[in-house]
Amino acid sequence: MTAHRPTDERPVRPQPHRLIRGAQSSSSILVNSCQRGNPVLQHIKGVAWEYADIVPDYQVGISNGVLFLSLRYHRLHPEYIHMRIQRLAHMYTLRILLVVCDVNDHQPAIRELTKVALVNQIVMIVAWSAEEAAHYLEIYKAFEQKPPDMIRAKVGDDSLSVLQSVLTNVRGINKTDVLTLSTRYHTFRDIVHESSENLFMLPGMGDTKARNLTRAFRQPFRTDAPRSYSDTDAPVPLSEHSKAFETETPSNAARPSGLDSLPENFESLPEEEQLRIAMQLSME
Repeated sequence: MTAHRPTDERPVRPQPHRLIRGAQSSSSILVNSCQRGNPVLQHIKGVAWEYADIVPDYQVGISNGVLFLSLRYHRLHPEYIHMRIQRLAHMYTLRILLVVCDVNDHQPAIRELTKVALVNQIVMIVAWSAEEAAHYLEIYKAFEQKPPDMIRAKVGDDSLSVLQSVLTNVRGINKTDVLTLSTRYHTFRDIVHESSENLFMLPGMGDTKARNLTRAFRQPFRTDAPRSYSDTDAPVPLSEHSKAFETETPSNAARPSGLDSLPENFESLPEEEQLRIAMQLSME
């Protein structure tokens, strides 16, 4: 004899927790069908791509979604990008706004879109052609499974490699110049304290390189801090030079200008209200 299920009791079916719409593991770039006819697709040649049912315009990884926007189209339909961001909601770990600059007077539009991206926690990338935009998509897809240290500059453990890594960041200084400096001076401290006149006398250095090097050592990182070097590039003791970096941090540090008008409970507001505030900020 089998037991009968009560009529008011229904089997409960487990609901799948779908984080990303249409996000399946794929070796191709997934493309939203609304991108048909976009010239960017003609330049995607390094990796395969295919149309798929996804919310963003492009999916370049299982957790990487890309929204595409032309500035020319944005001028005609300024509300379009806000609607797309609202649909994207909180999908994807990495969210990218790929903007193609195809207008002359682009500064106001880019400034506006930067605010929109900042408020909505989206990475914004500006391309200057459809070919460049396609290249960005290819790079994101190609490096989807690559570790971050793969694109990190590799520096040797020896002192010369470390010195080259530091000094070649100064404009005009190359590896040959670093080798010349390491041969002439015994320590990095000796290079820091040297004057531009003496550096100028080194083979291949020249006046411009010498001045760039001494300014890199003595010019404060903060532009509002008092300068500790003169036009004659006189050596400055490290004890005196370090005072330029001793600045008090205000307790009420200024927030980024794009976030000044955000209410304190912004994160807890409904998505519609967040979108309204974002649109208002972007138009200011």
